[in-house]
Amino acid sequence: MVTSIGRHARWFGAWIAGMASLAVLTHRPLLHAVNGRSETKLPRITREARDLHARLRVVDLHADSLLWPRDLSHRSSRGHVDIPRLLAGNVALQVFSVVTQVPRGQNPVRNRADSDVIGLLAAVSGWPSRTWSDPYERALYQAQHLQALAQENNFSVVRSVTEIDRLLAQRERGATLTGGMLALEGAQPIASDLARIDTLFQHGYRMIGLTHFFDNTVGGSAHGIGRGGLTDFGANVSARMERLGSVVDLAHASPRLVEDVISIAKNPVVVSHTGVQGTCPTRRNLSDHQLDLIKANGGVVGIGYWRGALCDVAPTAFARAARYVATRIGVQHVGLGSDYDGAVSTAFDTSELSVITQTLLDAGFAPNEIELIMGRNVLRVLRAVLPSEAKAAP
Repeated sequence: MVTSIGRHARWFGAWIAGMASLAVLTHRPLLHAVNGRSETKLPRITREARDLHARLRVVDLHADSLLWPRDLSHRSSRGHVDIPRLLAGNVALQVFSVVTQVPRGQNPVRNRADSDVIGLLAAVSGWPSRTWSDPYERALYQAQHLQALAQENNFSVVRSVTEIDRLLAQRERGATLTGGMLALEGAQPIASDLARIDTLFQHGYRMIGLTHFFDNTVGGSAHGIGRGGLTDFGANVSARMERLGSVVDLAHASPRLVEDVISIAKNPVVVSHTGVQGTCPTRRNLSDHQLDLIKANGGVVGIGYWRGALCDVAPTAFARAARYVATRIGVQHVGLGSDYDGAVSTAFDTSELSVITQTLLDAGFAPNEIELIMGRNVLRVLRAVLPSEAKAAP
């Protein structure tokens, strides 16, 4: 009897905690705040910056926009990304990262893997019941969500080098068009089933972040309990991704995991959204040693726009981090990693990305260097890794 009461008390306490987390995730004013705007002075956009920005092939490595109950086909005053704002910001390709599990009390230091609040968010957002308790089903559902947006005549989902080139060629010919690519934030939907990688690939996933805020079957998170390296299963996952043509993302990875993956990687990797300890010394951000590893691998570091990545939200903080990486390992390894709609506040949304172009010009970057940072570096990696044609997993 006492055991039963204790068990029910623990269940009730977990339910209350989950509902509290859900309130934070779904309450509209709070939602606007967590994916909101931080007030800071933005630069005046000069004609030089405006003209340069109009010529760029802008690629952003990370946005969590599919998670939230918004119609991305219409411009919104909430959040940071939707199709009209991507077009306004001259974004050629947005990587849409899919979040499938968030632990209660998520924090940057230490998280367990045995809780989740996304099921509650899925339920109140009207997702199918199969997604309420299964991260794998959530991944499949959000893939369908992005594909549905492709019914819009100004949006396409890319899965191959050919489709990227087609998208860019259409834009060069004056088409009002933007594209999206699917990524997974944390490999927990894979669990211990290697075949799921093939299924996710068939559903359009072309990038997988191996960990998120907790350790999983693939390896250790920078915010987990063990913070270990690559597991034997994780090595199989990495090899399978390379065979298929899927990019390995080391955002949120533990230092040991970064080293282990790069030691066996045949393809360039990305760190989709991060900062660097050289300008903002937090647990999440990359050390000089990790930057050197990414240089040797030929990968790209996506610099974020939020305070946790930059220790500031001003665009000049982004430029400082970009300059640090460029000086340390070369400008060909710098990219954009906004973390838009990732429960963060930024000083500008995706419609205002000319702010970054102006700030980089003001910081002394040459136009050809800005072209690299704003998209060409990421396109190089995608062309090196993705399959040449869109096809089913072998």
